[in-house]
Amino acid sequence: MKVSKKYLLVVQGEGRGHVTQALSMYDLLLEQGHIVCAVILGSGGKREIPRFFLDKIKVPIFQLESPNFVSDKKNKSINIFKTVFYNIGKLKTFKRSLKTIDKIIKLHEPDVIINFFDLLMGFYFRYYKPKTKMVCIAHQYIYFHPDFEFPRGHFLDKVALKIFAKLTSTGSCKNIALSFYKIHTHSDNVTVVPPLLRKEIFDLQANQKDYYLVYLVNNGYYEEIISWHKSNPTIELHCFTDKPETLLESYPYRSQKLHLHAINDKLFLEKMSESKGLASSAGFESVCEAMYLGKPVLLVPIQGHYEQFCNSRDAVKAGAGVFDTSFNLSKLINIGTGFEESNAIFKIWVTNAKDRIYHEIASI
Repeated sequence: MKVSKKYLLVVQGEGRGHVTQALSMYDLLLEQGHIVCAVILGSGGKREIPRFFLDKIKVPIFQLESPNFVSDKKNKSINIFKTVFYNIGKLKTFKRSLKTIDKIIKLHEPDVIINFFDLLMGFYFRYYKPKTKMVCIAHQYIYFHPDFEFPRGHFLDKVALKIFAKLTSTGSCKNIALSFYKIHTHSDNVTVVPPLLRKEIFDLQANQKDYYLVYLVNNGYYEEIISWHKSNPTIELHCFTDKPETLLESYPYRSQKLHLHAINDKLFLEKMSESKGLASSAGFESVCEAMYLGKPVLLVPIQGHYEQFCNSRDAVKAGAGVFDTSFNLSKLINIGTGFEESNAIFKIWVTNAKDRIYHEIASI
């Protein structure tokens, strides 16, 4: 007889990937008869939490301020020095967040904590040493696997990235890495599994209309979209980003072929399923969704973001598309067809992903 457990989800809320993965996990646990008692959402406080997440999670959500990156004035690149000094100045705030986490855990008494790459939870386990078991899930834990191929060079960036991932997983009894592809060799440090895609993606029928999709995590890149579109005004684009109304106020350029949307999970997936391709920063979740639907991807790593630099190379290795240093959508258009083979391989990889991931969670 299966025993019902109580789970607490902790989510790094900057960007869309960890949020949608946590939502998929929330649905999966409920389907298996378990209880999700609460969700802790760590964020820098500057990015809006997607409305779809707040609407679909039917348990208490505690939004706490956690360490995060600081962008430049144009919201395009990561400023490392400002990031360090900003987070040092927030130490008292982060200490209060840790005390709040302790209160939440003592109130809800979860059997298992599932951490989606939030740094605060790593610090909590380091300093509070709770008896509750924790499992960590994120694409970033692939860096623990000895067979993962980092891009050549960037030694200090590589070390810093692995240290950061290690800090988020302090106290974890299992690290689960979501991967673009299967790694056959075993590792004691990490378990490699397929992406945790949302159930809605499997209900979509991919077809192709005459437009391209753009997803901007940092809306400062919108100026590159405008610049490209001015030179290619006949190409239709649908662009999703945070706070689009701010961009409409800042940029006077208007075109019937350039559509700007607020982040909306249902509309985004519908547009992706009908698009000719996706241009995006080099995250994980949206790229996996595009690969499943057989859409080529142009990956543009956020400047100064070494993790995305690695993702862009890893995704291209898996057959996602191409990478570039700017949103030169001509490169995406020139990819053409030929993604059927990589799409088929990826679909095989994600087959029964939920069952495989649940098996790893249930064994905790």
